[in-house]
Amino acid sequence: MRSIIDIKELSVEEIDELVAVGKDIIANPAAYAHKCEGKKLATLFFEPSTRTRLSFEAAMYELGGHVLTMADAQSSSASKGESVADTAKVISCYADIIAMRHPKEGAPMVAAMNASIPVINAGDGGHNHPTQTLADLLTISREKGRFDHMTVGFCGDLRFGRTVHSLISAMSRYPGVRFLLISPEELKVPSYVKQEIKAHALSYQQTTDLVSAMPELDILYMTRVQKERFFNEEDYLRLKDSYILTPEKLASAKPDLCIMHPLPRVNEISVAVDDDPRACYFKQVLNGKYMRMALILKLLGIR
Repeated sequence: MRSIIDIKELSVEEIDELVAVGKDIIANPAAYAHKCEGKKLATLFFEPSTRTRLSFEAAMYELGGHVLTMADAQSSSASKGESVADTAKVISCYADIIAMRHPKEGAPMVAAMNASIPVINAGDGGHNHPTQTLADLLTISREKGRFDHMTVGFCGDLRFGRTVHSLISAMSRYPGVRFLLISPEELKVPSYVKQEIKAHALSYQQTTDLVSAMPELDILYMTRVQKERFFNEEDYLRLKDSYILTPEKLASAKPDLCIMHPLPRVNEISVAVDDDPRACYFKQVLNGKYMRMALILKLLGIR
């Protein structure tokens, strides 16, 4: 029995295999419609989620399985003080696999150590979100046809963004990838992420200027600049508009640029960009469902 808490637990070969299965599900949905008949997924979400929870539930239903859902921690035994370990043991009696989101970093790991069924980390604090990274990777594969030899730009909050850290970790394992890290000084990528890039002998460049970086990019991964991360409002107001993507800022971009965002979007991508054929962020949502289907099949040992 195996759980997935961190994207690093998947080898490059396993990622490539999951991407291949995701593409096969897209091409042959009927072949997968009954793969999980008689199986139950428990979605345990201890903090709010719309896309991730519904994506997991849609994935299981489209595989022919069933879903047991807990969408509100206040309606669970956690509100009475039940530990994550005990919750995992109890749910193991009811379901075949668990998808868990928790505000505390490490909680899904504790669940995995105590459950007798596979656990998928659906996001724990600012730490990890492996299935979002799988959604990102399927999107890149479908749009660009490869993971290697390209320039990937990350823009916005690179200090606290768990989706950024996870995708950099995954992409660092492919040759010839170059990273452009575009952020305010206050929200630079943490040193441990830069060390991981260096450990794979890849290059990165840090800048505060999105427009000057644009012509070099094959992929642009946008994130929100969060007001609450700044020590004073003056710095936030000075910087916030620098990282709003508009059609004007895309004037020098490559015609095959892939624009991504983990969502939810607030105002960091103008709605005027939505009609640009290079906008891929809603495709990411759909790709997330296919990759969660592929991962559920893998962890349940269903070929």
